[in-house]
Amino acid sequence: MRIHREGYLIILVSLIGLGILNFLLSMVQPFLAIGSLILFGLIVQFFRNPVRKIPINDNHLVYAPADGQVVVIEKVFEPEYFQEERIQLSIFMSPLNVHVNRASIGGKILYAQYHPGKYLVAWHPKSSTENERTTVVIGDEKRAILLRQIAGAVARRIKYYVQKDQLIGQGDEFGFIKFGSRVDVFLPLDAQIQVAIGQKVKGNVDVLARV
Repeated sequence: MRIHREGYLIILVSLIGLGILNFLLSMVQPFLAIGSLILFGLIVQFFRNPVRKIPINDNHLVYAPADGQVVVIEKVFEPEYFQEERIQLSIFMSPLNVHVNRASIGGKILYAQYHPGKYLVAWHPKSSTENERTTVVIGDEKRAILLRQIAGAVARRIKYYVQKDQLIGQGDEFGFIKFGSRVDVFLPLDAQIQVAIGQKVKGNVDVLARV
């Protein structure tokens, strides 16, 4: 299993800490020691980074940027970059999902901005505009989409690795959110949505829309 670089330090610290705890507990409560090993296994699996190649490289196809469940599909006004109505599609990531964030389409990074903020639960209606978040816009003069990483009540470590004017390929990694949260995708109004509310999707595997 390939591990994401964001997990190296956390896994090392967890290994040392739980190793000491496991040694101490094994002398008095063996079952608690077993529980600590299970916890370590969960931490390791959280930072897994599976290799996923785009099945069909086509910029008209918008792939899921993250693993999780589709929780929002609605028309909204996007005020930060497009300043017009867009279709918002949101993917909620549980702590059990892969947390690598990938570029839904390829192109130039037209905009990249970090915003400090609150830590409302990820499904709160205002989390998209009030929580700690990053906004990344990818595309060109013909088509562009906005990807927004949103921190939640537990997830308080958003990482993104792109900057304005950088070129990125469809399916390339652009960020990581630690310990569960949400990614919003803002699509043109004429986008042909290919998923439904409640559907589980995988990054670089499932197509969200055609634009």
